[in-house]
Amino acid sequence: MAKQKMKAVVTGGAGFIGSHIVDALLKKGFAVHIIDNLSGGRKENINKKAVFHNVDIRNLEALKPIMKGAEFVFHFAALPRVQYSIEYPEETSHVNIMGTMNVFIASTEGGVKRVVYSASSSAYGDQSIMPLTEEMKPGPKSPYGLQKYVGELYAKVWSEVYGLSTVSLRYFNVYGPRLNPDGAYALVIGKFLKQRKDGMPITVTGDGEQTRDFTHVSDVVDANLRAATSKKVGKGEVLNIGAGRNFSINKVAELIGGLVEYVPVRMEPHDTLADNSLAREKLGWKPKMTLEKGIGELKKIWKLK
Repeated sequence: MAKQKMKAVVTGGAGFIGSHIVDALLKKGFAVHIIDNLSGGRKENINKKAVFHNVDIRNLEALKPIMKGAEFVFHFAALPRVQYSIEYPEETSHVNIMGTMNVFIASTEGGVKRVVYSASSSAYGDQSIMPLTEEMKPGPKSPYGLQKYVGELYAKVWSEVYGLSTVSLRYFNVYGPRLNPDGAYALVIGKFLKQRKDGMPITVTGDGEQTRDFTHVSDVVDANLRAATSKKVGKGEVLNIGAGRNFSINKVAELIGGLVEYVPVRMEPHDTLADNSLAREKLGWKPKMTLEKGIGELKKIWKLK
């Protein structure tokens, strides 16, 4: 009799990062189930070898049978982006807080071995000291940052009260293939690539000297897989997943190339830089992709010189 494959569930598995995790899990021989309502995910990102469930994480009863018997749950489903959460705080709270709680409830009832929660560096807000360490007091500056931070607290409580093994990974500005370049809430690298491709000037907010710690999706995937199996985590720990190098937005514009136009500043933290030593220690993880190489690869995909 053939040995049954271990089951893994990826919420938001049709999205940018989630779809990369799905691919990696399938390569490792898992039976993968995707939960996604396609509000942000794309049909073309869905790996045909996975089982797709068109389900909203706000629907607890629909989640329960999918989670049952899963070894690992990777929770990516969210309404992301700071600016969107400022405009739609109620909708984003229902998805990012209540939806996350539903994932923990369904995972507990379904006997899931571990949930890896996608947290965000936006929980830090503006800090005066760099690099950012997990011991710092969070200071989210947007509903999104607050919502993702609340998810971390839920993860810890679910470990302590209900015995569910959890770990939260705070991502820093993830980029790479399949990033969404469209809409008002697109991430800066995707937006710049699209502007360059369309022959438009690259729009940089403020003076462009604000910095970000850009982390390649391949490194984020590696961190998730390690977080699922590491014996050094599982009690609601929070780990920074960032490259540990930051670059100004002007530098990103320079790497992508093209004309630059400066537009008014918007509400956002001025700088981010991850101290990733805890992830190195607990997961044996270290980032491998440099920003220069990562953007170079994206320019090839976008057919930009």
